[in-house]
Amino acid sequence: MLRIADHITRQAHRHPDRPAVTFGREIFTWAVFEKRCWGVAAMLHDLGILPGDRVAYLGLNSHRYFECYYAPSRIGAILVPLNIRLSVAELVECVTDCTPKALIVDPDLVNEGRSIASACPSIEVLICGTSDQGPDDMCSYDQIVGQHQSVDPRCFNELASQDSDTIIIFYTSGTTGRAKGVMLSHTGLFTNAIGVPPLFGLREGETHLLAGPMFHLGAGSRVYSALMLGAHTVLLPKFDVAQALMAIEQHRINVIVLVPTMLAMLLEHPQFGEFDLSSLRLITYGAAPMPIALLERAMVTLPDIQFGQAYGMTEVSPVLTVLTPDEHDPIGRAANRLTSVGRPLSYVDLRVVDSTDRPLEHGETGEIIVRGPNVMNGYWKQPELTAEALRGGFFHTGDAGYLDEDGFVYLVGRLKEMIITGAENVYPIEIENVLSQHPAVAACAVFGLPDDFWGETVHAVVRSKAGTATDEATLIEHCRSHLAHYKCPRTVSFRSEAMPLSSSNKIDKSALRQSLLNSREFSTITDT
Repeated sequence: MLRIADHITRQAHRHPDRPAVTFGREIFTWAVFEKRCWGVAAMLHDLGILPGDRVAYLGLNSHRYFECYYAPSRIGAILVPLNIRLSVAELVECVTDCTPKALIVDPDLVNEGRSIASACPSIEVLICGTSDQGPDDMCSYDQIVGQHQSVDPRCFNELASQDSDTIIIFYTSGTTGRAKGVMLSHTGLFTNAIGVPPLFGLREGETHLLAGPMFHLGAGSRVYSALMLGAHTVLLPKFDVAQALMAIEQHRINVIVLVPTMLAMLLEHPQFGEFDLSSLRLITYGAAPMPIALLERAMVTLPDIQFGQAYGMTEVSPVLTVLTPDEHDPIGRAANRLTSVGRPLSYVDLRVVDSTDRPLEHGETGEIIVRGPNVMNGYWKQPELTAEALRGGFFHTGDAGYLDEDGFVYLVGRLKEMIITGAENVYPIEIENVLSQHPAVAACAVFGLPDDFWGETVHAVVRSKAGTATDEATLIEHCRSHLAHYKCPRTVSFRSEAMPLSSSNKIDKSALRQSLLNSREFSTITDT
């Protein structure tokens, strides 16, 4: 029997006085964290939450969020993290879909919580994540939890979920239509929580900084791996460059997980060199393609820090491959591997296939499909979509890539992002990697634009580095010196402001493309 929350009890017995979670000025030891998690479970039970019920959470990172990754499962309930960057209408759509009985909201989001509850009759209980009294129409999280910390855990033993039961549901962005609720199990999350850390060289009892949003599994998966390691997790409410740098110095952080845009923001901060980062030994990254120029810059700027990459998605809990710190070698034959996403985890059966699911040879580009114990249970209330995604017993990732003879995986982009220009297939990531190596390029995004003759043409949006100057012709020629000409941008537009980011801190290409299509600039581009 596998129940993830049982490992809280194990850590509380082994290391009761070690810090488990720090948030703001509050430090919670494993013993205290254990009591609070039982208190949350008892609170939810007394509020009428039953096995199989959903508990939604709308808020920034906090120790309460951390607790709720575990506590609902102790009474058989399922946590549903909600993306705070969505509009109320979008949140209502997600909540209407998963019909939670309880909604926990941050104090700054009580109005949004009320709006959601009024539109979603399934919500019977509103809980304000505060230690104060809270609004009259909401329960106070801390006050109720404090009343339940003497609970006998044996009371809930028969209610707890386990093994293949769903413990959490993450909603994907829904950029291609209706949002999808990804159901993840104890087994899937546990498998990755114990399988990934050894490949990164994570150590027991270290101090981690978690600044990415916990409503995404890219950051949230570290909640589970920290438990298995007995690590001390320092939480920031949200990613802020200065606060992250201060936290590394103040708490002597050993490990931090970032997406590429976060890493770029750290390196570009004007006070970057003023902070003591000597405790930091490992930066892991993922969730979006890492520009090679950015990675090489980071490795030169931080020569005493190791780097590790994970590739995956929510549907696989969330890791499929790892490029280990030892494989981050910029010299010799191994240098090319920096453009890969590493090799599959030992329990992942990964294949590259054509449109009929026929396996392809090394070096041939196709769709990446996988199977293993970490794959999702399915999409909530979407059986047809689940069957399509898991056809043939493999999860179809929608990512295009290839395998080399040593088993390293190389991504070439999303199948849905592929540009077809003059009957040739072009993958944006390849062009973005080349553009990012130009000394004047701070950030870039590549996508297709409609064209009457070619079907689509390749277009690049570029933000230049401060104090540099470049132009369209220069960047196109730069690409032509590295790529086949049909792959190169035919047009380039420039922006002075930061790139728009999605809720997972990736460059939002859809927003860029739509903005361009709606602008006068598009008419000028199509006339060239």
